Order: sequence, then structure tokens, then C-alpha cells
Amino acid sequence: MQIATWNVNSLSVRLPQVLDWLASNPVDALGLQELKLVEERFPFAALEAAGYHAVVHGQKTYNGVAWLTRSPVLEVVRNIPGLADEQARTIAATLDTPQGPVRLINGYFVNGQAPGTDKFAYKMRWLSALHAWVAAELACHQRLVLLGDFNIAPQDRDSHDPEGLRGSIHHTVEERGQFQALLDLDLHDAFRLFEQPERSFSWWDYRMLGFQKNRGLRIDHILVSAALRHTVTACTIDRTPRKKPQPSDHAPVVVTLG
Repeated sequence: MQIATWNVNSLSVRLPQVLDWLASNPVDALGLQELKLVEERFPFAALEAAGYHAVVHGQKTYNGVAWLTRSPVLEVVRNIPGLADEQARTIAATLDTPQGPVRLINGYFVNGQAPGTDKFAYKMRWLSALHAWVAAELACHQRLVLLGDFNIAPQDRDSHDPEGLRGSIHHTVEERGQFQALLDLDLHDAFRLFEQPERSFSWWDYRMLGFQKNRGLRIDHILVSAALRHTVTACTIDRTPRKKPQPSDHAPVVVTLG
């Protein structure tokens, strides 16, 4: 079984690339972020023709998340319960598998702009609410995957310039503390369960030849619960779509569960 995450940075623009990628990588579930469209404009028919069901939490122009799955999902929840938030940032669903149900939570985490700003304060509130929600979900669903664009580089090795960017957005002590708090729920960073190449990143700035020079960040993550950890056989970043014309600035991340 394979589960993937991909910030597509506008599904309207990137739909052909998503369809091509799914044809070559027929994952069981794909969490998309930054759809930048409302549900009424979501390409359900094209994805159904490709073999995928979709549940969507869309938003005009900004944000938006979706699950694409080979089989229908149950118990869909849009946004963090109890958090007053107009932004379409999370969608959760339960996928039945031969090994048992898996709770899937897909998030487009708040960027935060810069430390000390109102947007950074919003990011901290949002992350605290997410933590409480995930803890509650884990109490009900032992087999759980939390994935998405976290907008956090959790360790120095997840940044192309850890010293130069220290204390800046995605690198702050506060953000990394929130990431660690999620791990403290007995979640595990699937990518770091394996030896990985140095300078492994999932996002590269469009400017200044960021991808060509591998000046990137690893901010797209897949966390698995303790009940799933022993089933993880691989976790990889697929850089291939980032090489295409008009790519998303993010690459897909894929976890394989045995």
C-alpha cells in the first residue's frame, strides 16, 4: 500500500501533471494541498476516469485540500473541529484496507510569514489546535497517517542553509517545537525511518535556480502512528515532477506500507 502527499500549487494548472504522475505511480491514496479552487470546479470526472475517488475541501484562489483514493473513504472531516478558521486547510477520512482501516489526515499547514507577525501567531494557534485534534484522533484510530505541507523544516539537515536561515520562518524554535510535539504523540517521521541521501528536500524556490542548485527545504512530511511504524518499508521524495515545465514548487512524497 502506498500513500502520498503533494502540494500542487494550483490544481487547475497542474491537473495534467497529477494525472500523468498517478498513471506512473498508482498510489492507493494521494493527499493534495493548495488546490486554489472551490469544490464546484474540482475535476472529479477526470480523476474518476483515472481510477480515483475524491473528497475535497476547496477554497477560491487560496488553500484547499483533497484526498484522492482508489476506494471510497468514510468519516470525512473538513477543518480542525472546534477551531474557528475560514481557511480550507485540513481534510480527514478513513480508508478501509485489507489490513484494517487507516485514518488519513491531510493538512496544508499555515506558512506563518515571519516570526513576530500576526500570521506567525495564527500559525502557532493553528498548530496547537491541530495537536489537540490529532491526539483525539489517535485515541480513536490507532492506525493513523498525518501528512501534508507542514511548512516546517524540522531539523538543520532539512534546510539547504541552516545557519543562514536559522530563526527565520520554517526554521524557528517555536515551529520545530510544534513538530516535535506531534512526534511526542508517538507519531514517526516516515522519511527518517531510513537512511536518506544528504540534502534531501521536497520544496525549492522558483527563483534564483533554486531547484537546479538544490537550494531547498524538506517541509512536506508523512507521519505514521506507532501501530503503523513497523509496516513502513520505504519513504521517498519523487523529484521527477519538479523537472517538468511549469511544475509545482513542491515534489510528491510517498510512503510504502507493507
